[in-house]
Amino acid sequence: MNADVDASGELDEILQQIAELDKWREIFNSRGLDLQQGYVKVAACHFSHDIQSANQTSVCMCLCDCHPPNKLSIRLEESCFSACKAVMTDYQDLLQTIKSLQHSRLSYIELLQEEVKRSQDRPSEKIKADEDSDDSSRPATSTHHVSAPNTLFTVPYSIPQTLAVSPSLGGQPVSPELAVSLRSVLFGNTFHIFNYEWKKSFFKFREPFSDTAYALETERGGASAIQMVVQAHIIKHLLFNRPGNSTCTMKSLLEVGEKEQRRALAAALADILWTAGEEQTATVSLVTSERCFTPHLDYKLDSFTERLQLFTFKKKEDVRSFICEHIQCFKEEGSHGMILFLYSLVFSRTIDRIRADFDCTTTHLLHLSLGNFVCRQALLNLLLTGRASPHVFNGTSLNDEKDQPLAQPLHGVLTRSHVGYLFWNREQVKHAQLPLVGSMLKTPRLPIWVCNVNGTYSVLFSPNRSLLSDWKMEHLFQLYFYNGQPTQLNTTVLTIDTHSHHWEAENKDIQGDLEKKFPSVEMTIRTKWEGAVIDWNGTVPFF
Repeated sequence: MNADVDASGELDEILQQIAELDKWREIFNSRGLDLQQGYVKVAACHFSHDIQSANQTSVCMCLCDCHPPNKLSIRLEESCFSACKAVMTDYQDLLQTIKSLQHSRLSYIELLQEEVKRSQDRPSEKIKADEDSDDSSRPATSTHHVSAPNTLFTVPYSIPQTLAVSPSLGGQPVSPELAVSLRSVLFGNTFHIFNYEWKKSFFKFREPFSDTAYALETERGGASAIQMVVQAHIIKHLLFNRPGNSTCTMKSLLEVGEKEQRRALAAALADILWTAGEEQTATVSLVTSERCFTPHLDYKLDSFTERLQLFTFKKKEDVRSFICEHIQCFKEEGSHGMILFLYSLVFSRTIDRIRADFDCTTTHLLHLSLGNFVCRQALLNLLLTGRASPHVFNGTSLNDEKDQPLAQPLHGVLTRSHVGYLFWNREQVKHAQLPLVGSMLKTPRLPIWVCNVNGTYSVLFSPNRSLLSDWKMEHLFQLYFYNGQPTQLNTTVLTIDTHSHHWEAENKDIQGDLEKKFPSVEMTIRTKWEGAVIDWNGTVPFF
């Protein structure tokens, strides 16, 4: 019986160690360092000679053997090497502890059931004290493994207290039912949570008063689509809605300071949320220092969703002002700013209306693990138009591609959006599967487009507001192109010629893949201006 009590008493510590080690594994995996395939092999190579005596060079050579050269090419820093040894040491200690419990008469499931029962019996004050203790211990744990100056391996789950708002601010705490519905509409279940790349994503501006002062710096991954839509709305605010900006020129985008960056980001986020709420209401979600509920066994805890506080507004200006006051929650590193904005978007539209926007073929909004194109498009349309329709054509379709009646109508884009959308994908072109974007998205109210070019997102825009209202302006004009990557130091200027039509004359005999001669960006532009000639004005074409 004493063995049973001791085993049950050690369960808290074991589960905490497992959770902590899972965080490190996720960090390693997100950077191409597969803990199971890489570091375990390192341990296997060196544990026989004691890993503590293994030198840095031998571990580097072992890593090179464990990974294909074209997949992983790294140089281990001293801190990374220390983290590797510490993680492997923890795993060894954990395995020894688990082995010592094997003779217990309680099974693992029984131990978990005992833990759940004990948690339910504990008073809420005790649970809160445990959570605070757990949160405060995380930075110490991470700094034990990694030296202080190196922030490469920061635990992604904990949010700094400075970025958490007080529960007394007046919002509505998220309920267990709402959290379950949120997870279900995003992922289709309550066990899938955001990966490390999403958790570390936030809205980061480039240097103020520079050639890209208006621009967000994005990273590759699922969050880049959201960042580029927000980028398009930032450009919209700075060019066309900026107070005192009577002349819309590129020069005005370069004369943006840090305060103006914050105001532009707040205005962009408020615009998108207000549109999602059908211009009647909008909800902003922030994280508090306290957990709002204790989840059940069929819900995977992420120590983030359970701390949401929801703030609902009936006026657009109130939404913008509130976001501006708490803009650090979206633009600071470690804030989970991208996820916070996505949650706000879902709550602004409401989960029930998002489900109603879906067609019968769509199960949930993100489907991050499979990268489902239909679900990704539904998210893009929600950001651009306020409705989570998975289709890009105009209006409603009653028949399929073979003109046969559909069991249920398919709903496309119903109104012109302020920001447009252009799409090009070489693989879909090869298989004649390129979806035709309707005029509601191709011809927005303002000359700003989010471009999906072979799955990579960018922004195309013009300061000339008359470009889409005066057909004579479309003969010869300039567009500005920004792809959000750190390697682009200046906005690319493209000259578009739609009047001479010498593109068709010079290339009418070209057979096969046009991208062998023309960059994907040009092919994307031609989905809007067919036959246009694009001059890159000295810039080496990319994409």
